[in-house]
Amino acid sequence: MRQASGGSMSAATAALVLIALCAAAGPAACPSASAASLHDAIREAQRKVVKIYGAGGVRGLEAYQSGLLISSEGHVLTVQSYVLDTEDLSVVLDDGRAGSVELIGVDPVRELALLKLNVEDRSLPHFNLAAAPAANVGDRVLAISNLFGIAAGDEPVSVLQGVVSAIAPLEARRGAFDASFRGNVYIVDAAANNPGAAGGALVNWQGELLGLLGKELRSRATGAWLHYAVPVDQFIGAVETMRSGRSVDERPIAGQAPADPLALADLGVVLVPDLLPRTPPYIDSVLPNSPAAAAGLRPDDLVAFVDGAPMASCAAVSAAVARREKFDAVRVSVLREGRLVETELRAAASGDSPSPADESSSDAAAAGDSAAAASESSPGAPPPGAAEERSTEDDP
Repeated sequence: MRQASGGSMSAATAALVLIALCAAAGPAACPSASAASLHDAIREAQRKVVKIYGAGGVRGLEAYQSGLLISSEGHVLTVQSYVLDTEDLSVVLDDGRAGSVELIGVDPVRELALLKLNVEDRSLPHFNLAAAPAANVGDRVLAISNLFGIAAGDEPVSVLQGVVSAIAPLEARRGAFDASFRGNVYIVDAAANNPGAAGGALVNWQGELLGLLGKELRSRATGAWLHYAVPVDQFIGAVETMRSGRSVDERPIAGQAPADPLALADLGVVLVPDLLPRTPPYIDSVLPNSPAAAAGLRPDDLVAFVDGAPMASCAAVSAAVARREKFDAVRVSVLREGRLVETELRAAASGDSPSPADESSSDAAAAGDSAAAASESSPGAPPPGAAEERSTEDDP
């Protein structure tokens, strides 16, 4: 069968070609009779993927991502990210209906979040997590998401075709920080993990959910961008926990509480007033002659990570720092003008921080003492209170 020169294949011809391919490959390779066609299976899966709009909008911080409907009542599973850190979070369904949502629970290990859509409709199309099949290496798959935010309103989300090229533990990083989840994921040979795709669906050719598309991450071994999805069996238990109204991390912290816990004041960091349940953790001021000042932290920096864990609020930052002993170093990563800036802070030992009145009279002595201390200390050992700063420019 040959097309006319310069023409395009008609819908009828395309249907015949699909039928012929199915007949040649056998019934196991084709969509079931209930789906009627691959197109119908795709459209059915697209109706179960939603568009999420929230915080962001500056360079490198898109204000949108994707999500999966997992119940007829409007439960939406997506990735935990800065996009959710707003009171104006909204979800748009496949048919164009928009509604507000509330955060039900989070899973900080897999970086997932469960939302509840505020709609009266109790018959929404959704993926059945309990019936999700497993995929094998070599299986043909479809990645369905609002990739690059192309779809708007009632426009269907984007679809990419690929193959499961590997099933392997997630050894990945974002900037300088390792991904917290190390379980097995589906590695696919399609460009499935790009802006807006996180939270989308990986499905088979029958439209059955296989996994959830993850965040944009790089391989720790090669530095290449990864295209992957977290299999359903890796998060279905966490989803049930979140649906019960609890966060997955709501369990006692192993070990004893710090004898002398670290505080943001010890580091010289003052956050903006904590007025909302999830006030974004912007730095309001940096105390002079403090570890934070030495590290170059600035007002208006947004605290994104503490010791590699994502921070969603001022309260989360304070709690994360308080889990450390006062003598411990803590890694703090901030967003500044669209770039991730990494620092390591350590509280100054008692009596190490000179008062402003003493500084002018002791500059020369301090310079001499620093030189002597540097010559006697081991190579690469930072003085108390020092911090290293490194900007990470390979983040999307």
